[in-house]
Amino acid sequence: MRRALLGLLLVSSFALGCTKKAEEGTPEPEKKRLRIAVIPKGTTHEFWKSVHAGAVKASRELDVDIVWKGPLREDDLKNQIDLVQSFTSQKVAGIALAPLNDKALVGSVEGATRAGIPVVIFDSALSGGKPVSFVATDNRQGGRLAGERLAKLLGDSGKVVLLRYQEGSASTQEREAGFLEAMKAHPKLEVVSDNQYGGATTETAFSASESLLLAKNAAGGGVTGVFAPNESTTFGMLLALRKTGLAGKVKFVGFDASDKLVEALEQGHMDALVLQNPFKMGYLAVKTLVDQLQQKPVEARTDTGVQVVDRDNLKDPKVREIVKPDLTPWLGK
Repeated sequence: MRRALLGLLLVSSFALGCTKKAEEGTPEPEKKRLRIAVIPKGTTHEFWKSVHAGAVKASRELDVDIVWKGPLREDDLKNQIDLVQSFTSQKVAGIALAPLNDKALVGSVEGATRAGIPVVIFDSALSGGKPVSFVATDNRQGGRLAGERLAKLLGDSGKVVLLRYQEGSASTQEREAGFLEAMKAHPKLEVVSDNQYGGATTETAFSASESLLLAKNAAGGGVTGVFAPNESTTFGMLLALRKTGLAGKVKFVGFDASDKLVEALEQGHMDALVLQNPFKMGYLAVKTLVDQLQQKPVEARTDTGVQVVDRDNLKDPKVREIVKPDLTPWLGK
């Protein structure tokens, strides 16, 4: 009996030792990499390329995967809605979205939230949907800065045109509102047009600008100052001013930067550009989303900064980093 009991104890000890060794030798399961969707308003303008680069930088530093996908044109609302819904169905870890319309994307964002997918809104506000954070420029302040600069250029007196972007775009609506607020502070500045829209492309903006300048007799002094609130409307207006021989004669303040707009500033065909920091915006949109997923505290609103650039400060190294960033480390050639 004692021998049988001793044998049983030995077998049990051996089995326990083997089990312990097996447990010690079993590798822990690998943590699943976070996969995040980043959905811009469009993918062709230089602004969005900088946003993309910033998002890539954040993804590498934080060791997460991002999927960058957005509409080709900034008026393809259906495509952007479909993208949000598709990424929700794919159960990505999170979504960073620059909504084309402040109301039309609410339902899709609410759907993502119900599915347990946090959403960070960047660039342009959303009027609902319960996103975890909003990362963007203070667009109204950017519009005010544009207005104050144009007022200074005109000596507080003149006839001004505002070429709007498109309805439903919260970011540009805020810029336009800020600009008109600044105009009201200068009673001798007359806003002769503020109800025309350039649309989502350079082509539509050029056509609208050409018609507007003709209708207001810009060549005969009916327009002395112009503001355009984004990259495509700024470039479209620039082309129209050049075609009519008014580039450099009509005071012109635009918004955002591209190689062609910076060249126009250097040539004297433009007087100032109001700049955001799209690289920083893309970086912080992804970082904020990852912080949320890792249950770290996040700010409800992050201001990524805005400033006026002209020929005097264009060569400042800090300004050049924003105006002409090197994107090759993040996007390749």
